[in-house]
Amino acid sequence: MDSMDSIKVTYFQECDELLASLEENLLALESGEGDADTINAVFRAVHSIKGGAGAFGFEPMVEFAHIFETTLDAMRSGKLDPDSDVLKLMLRASDVLADHVQAAKGQGVVDEVRARAMADELSALTAPEEAPGAATSQSGGTDEWGFAPLKFDFDSDAPSPWRLTMRPTPAMYAKGHDAVLFLRELTRLGETKVTLDLSALPDLDGMEPEVPYLAWSVEIAPDVQEAAIRDVFDFAGDDCPIDLERLPCAPQEVHGGSGGDVADIAALLDQVRAAAPGQETSPSEDSKSVAARAEAKAPQGGATIRVDLDRVDRLIDLVGELVINQAMLAQRVTESELSRSSTVAMGLDELEQLTREIQDSVMAIRAQPVKSVFQRMPRLVREIASSTGKQVRLVMEGEGTEVDKTVIERLSDPITHMLRNAIDHGLETPEDRIATGKSAEGTVRLAAMHRSGRIIIEVSDDGRGINRPKVREIAVKKDLVASDAQLSDDEIDNLIFLPGFSTATAVSNISGRGVGMDVVKRSIQALGGRIVIASQPGKGSVFTLSLPLTLAVL
Repeated sequence: MDSMDSIKVTYFQECDELLASLEENLLALESGEGDADTINAVFRAVHSIKGGAGAFGFEPMVEFAHIFETTLDAMRSGKLDPDSDVLKLMLRASDVLADHVQAAKGQGVVDEVRARAMADELSALTAPEEAPGAATSQSGGTDEWGFAPLKFDFDSDAPSPWRLTMRPTPAMYAKGHDAVLFLRELTRLGETKVTLDLSALPDLDGMEPEVPYLAWSVEIAPDVQEAAIRDVFDFAGDDCPIDLERLPCAPQEVHGGSGGDVADIAALLDQVRAAAPGQETSPSEDSKSVAARAEAKAPQGGATIRVDLDRVDRLIDLVGELVINQAMLAQRVTESELSRSSTVAMGLDELEQLTREIQDSVMAIRAQPVKSVFQRMPRLVREIASSTGKQVRLVMEGEGTEVDKTVIERLSDPITHMLRNAIDHGLETPEDRIATGKSAEGTVRLAAMHRSGRIIIEVSDDGRGINRPKVREIAVKKDLVASDAQLSDDEIDNLIFLPGFSTATAVSNISGRGVGMDVVKRSIQALGGRIVIASQPGKGSVFTLSLPLTLAVL
């Protein structure tokens, strides 16, 4: 894998995290739990995905994300009310954006008709505000970099244009960012005029290969919002420091361009190549200060690193061998009847302690919080509640509980089936709940915890509980048990795990085929776990999963 492929892998991993955050925050807004920070987090997620897509040339993703981002910007500026209909549209838009990510990975295709329709729906929400920008983006006469020759014509009462100065650092380029891509993003906001600053460029002998000497000055149309300009550099952070101010008067003629007021980036880059060999002076004080500033801002090392999972698995295998050899050595020392106070025996005790610490540390590397699974469930619950006509409140606990990555990856389907079962079969309709003295809104609880060296997952509801007479009747009717079989309450409850069993009277897109709970049981058993049911008629049911913390053998 070359360096570019490695960067793409990292980008796609970040996309998965950003998409999960996007959906989680949109659901929080829909439930009324969000605030301005939540809206900003949603905007940043889409903005970051768009920025990386532009760097890799995923243009369809960039175009859709830009429209999505524009709508979100209207929401956070207060121009668009985040009501229920708008947020439902946003959730559907996040699905389309996820399709674009999968297509970029080469793991799917984008439904162009659906994507175009979604883009039109998003654009319709901000059509009046976007008219000037749309006209700009469609104007002709652009060069190969996507920049158009533009002039400003401001009357005396209009606000003055913006002037942005951009000074890239070594860290910016090291992380795969490109100054030209930032400039291209600025042109999407409105009219722009770019000037290349060569003042810090030394002669060839004084050049340091990893020090960026070029800076850019960009004049931007006055009607562009300051927040929109700063958002272009949001995911670059301090790696690309900028200065932004209003010009005191009409913009001056651009020097260094190819024809007066035309910001031709290709020509400016030609100037760089032509200017460098002709410089006879030593590096100026400005260039030294730029280099010093860039060096001062160079990253000092992150708090986390991404490691290929194969390397972690190899480390686990080696630790397993170490555990075995340590145990064998301990057995040999015991057989030799050495005194516990001997140097060998004491050293062996220390080795055993260190081995255990290494074992625990290695297993912790693979551990991840169950939040990655839990955060997918609120939307699932919302959709099932909507399709069944029930009012449901989902309570999640223990999202920070950690478990082996392999276990987490295989938990999603069982939890999904159990939540479907709890809502479709467990909870009553609002009318039935009110008639029995309950609140119209039912509660489903999803919780995770550690207990006795295992991970415990509980899915409970405050619904009607298991109707044991009905379960027995259906099981007998389907020849799953004999009609004269003597069954305890627990045995009747466990009949729902039999293949083909279902209490649904009709097949729907949620249930009725008799495969859901059977799949749950087999999936949990495949993980070395077990499932237990506790149910009280009229009060609800609790499904408890008990699983090992890891599938690795040490």
